[in-house]
Amino acid sequence: MKQKIITAFLLFISIIIFSQEKKKQTVFYNEESIITVLKDLEKKFTVKFSYPSDLVTDLKISLKEQKRNLDDILFEITYLTNIQFNRLDDKYIYLTKINSEKLNEIVVRSYLTTGISKNKDATYTINPKKIGLLAGLTETDILESIQQLPGVISIHETATELNVRGGNPDQNRIIWDGINIYHGGHLFGMVSVFNPNIAQEISFYNKGTNAKFGERISSVIDINTARKIPKKTHFEFGFNGISSDVFLKTPIIKNKLSVQISFRRSYEDLIETTTFKRYEEKAFQNTKIQEEDFHFKDYNATINFIPNKKNSFHFSLIHIDNDLLHSHIEEDIHTSFSDVLDSENDGYSLEWQKKWNDNISLNTNISHSHYSLFYNYKVEKNNLLFSDFFKTNTINDTEFSTILHIKQTNNNRFEIGYQSSIKKVEFLFKEEKDIFYILDKDNSKINTHSLFTSYHYKNSKKLDIYTGLRVNYYSLFDAFRLEPRVVVTKTLNDYFKVQLTGEIKNQIISQIDETVLSDISLEKKIWRLADGDKYPIINSKQISGSFIFSKNKWSADVDVYYKKIAGITALSLGFLNPIDNSFHLGEEKVIGLDFYLKRDFNAFKTWISYSFIDVQDKYDALNDDAYFRANNDIKHAISAFVNYNLNKFDVALGWKYRTGRPLTDLDYDTNGNAYFHGINTERLPDYHRLDLSSTYKFTISKKNHIKGKIGLSIRNVYNENNHLSTDFSGNNSVNDPIRVIDNYSIGFTPNFLFRLYW
Repeated sequence: MKQKIITAFLLFISIIIFSQEKKKQTVFYNEESIITVLKDLEKKFTVKFSYPSDLVTDLKISLKEQKRNLDDILFEITYLTNIQFNRLDDKYIYLTKINSEKLNEIVVRSYLTTGISKNKDATYTINPKKIGLLAGLTETDILESIQQLPGVISIHETATELNVRGGNPDQNRIIWDGINIYHGGHLFGMVSVFNPNIAQEISFYNKGTNAKFGERISSVIDINTARKIPKKTHFEFGFNGISSDVFLKTPIIKNKLSVQISFRRSYEDLIETTTFKRYEEKAFQNTKIQEEDFHFKDYNATINFIPNKKNSFHFSLIHIDNDLLHSHIEEDIHTSFSDVLDSENDGYSLEWQKKWNDNISLNTNISHSHYSLFYNYKVEKNNLLFSDFFKTNTINDTEFSTILHIKQTNNNRFEIGYQSSIKKVEFLFKEEKDIFYILDKDNSKINTHSLFTSYHYKNSKKLDIYTGLRVNYYSLFDAFRLEPRVVVTKTLNDYFKVQLTGEIKNQIISQIDETVLSDISLEKKIWRLADGDKYPIINSKQISGSFIFSKNKWSADVDVYYKKIAGITALSLGFLNPIDNSFHLGEEKVIGLDFYLKRDFNAFKTWISYSFIDVQDKYDALNDDAYFRANNDIKHAISAFVNYNLNKFDVALGWKYRTGRPLTDLDYDTNGNAYFHGINTERLPDYHRLDLSSTYKFTISKKNHIKGKIGLSIRNVYNENNHLSTDFSGNNSVNDPIRVIDNYSIGFTPNFLFRLYW
């Protein structure tokens, strides 16, 4: 292990030593007009600026004498003037004005990298089009990008299973244009289903959540596509080691109507790359699946219609599809096995934005999401049916919301809204021969009505308060739940801020693990609704306090938090007690600290983060009713990152380390009987991994504005065989033997990218 860590360190150093700096020039401006400054920069750096005259009128700036590259100079001008510089290519740059109100709400710009900001309302804003290169990726991945933030971990090393501040993946609400998404990953979570080319902006909440969001207790990932009409047609085509995709956005009626379309599909059924093979090896480990017919696809479409300045309409649809067909024959025992899996998520939404004047507007949205999972596992022995097991899970989620926005003369903002949702959830486990249910079938529905209000208050002493209240009424239980939220940000001076947050949230839909033994253990989690009895409404209370520093190219963030969750359930599983397969009601407490430090050195961007997470669970009639380590108790996690940019060339190197996952230790007595040393009393070995990425942008035709990008990435550079988890199956009855299932990380995995756009 020491040798591998030294190798990782040397790779970091080699990039720093052998990289070249961007072109630098000595500049000095003393109350010079911005027009004079831009003309001087055009000569010094051989570029051309384009801007409307009224944007730069009467603007003057001062920069101390220093040798700088162009990016550093433009960054400082942006900081001084709120002018944004947008590159068309290496030569042409056009200027736009940054919304001053939005700019004032940003606490840290370029959090981790460009395209990610931290705001005064405790949210993170991610712009996929502007996000910098991240290690291990050749192109932007929305959920993988969120994993880079402090306090976010994927224990199973997937794109979609995010553990946010000690929470479980099903406690994260993922929204696409107002549509609730229940299936967020292709290839059993290894690849995100969200095409970053069509996504315009992502808001990530892990604390102090806006009162308009309910349903989940851990985090909210709110993904929105563009609402503006493009000026011209834009087309992209690309492929990597897993899939290919196309993207088109084009105006239909000038300034009135436009459409955006994206389509992506895996091509493993045509050509199997090394990248796809590595992903399969991880996904299908511990199964008999070797050769299979597997593919995935997704597509999105949006229509923007702006008939006049007062009204705008936005229609969106999304389709996510995964299909697996596998058959396997073991000749020596005359047995055949087959797995058929189909999982889909379809969604539609329509949004109407009504603007009465500059201070009053109304947003109304109606959406529908349909999720379906079908799985069939069949075993035949000597041409006779031995087992024919079916598993299905469906969700129909319809939601309506309307929000009135009022902006006051002092820039304070007030919102009030109403939301109604109907969730219908059904699951079924069925064995055609020798019927046996580990989980009974269920078909339930919950209507939820919510009223919410929020208020953003500013005063002359630089105090920002975001406060809100959400009231939920659950018709099935005839029950009300109050959910207050608050975020207070105090600016101490130009560089230091402190922030306090608090929230109460409730959750009525969650996932449970099924324990039916089948060859494929991949889609084993089933969505179900609360019933007020065995599965109560989950309740979370969280408070946090943070200290934020940002000056020039330094930024730091320290955040401590405490979270208490009630109403969680766990299946005791056969290995704990072969007589008891019942569900147990429990609670959870989380204590955590997130630390982040970033420093930019001209062409280099570097950051390091550390998270301490202590997660303890307690369940009735388990472990003598005492707290024990939760399965997602990852005590320590460290991430280190360096990025270097030289004109069209980008390279990124990132290293991750974390404490091993808790483990329930299995042992045997002298008679061969299995027993366990308590629950999660041991730990797996520590996890660590080094990732590398590089991209190069090029121009094919300046006249036709045809550009391209190629890229190469390596995940797990030194091929560390990380032990992710140890699971147990069997022992569902007294005579049923225990089987130990070890899961390991992905190995050395190269990937590539080729992309054209014009």
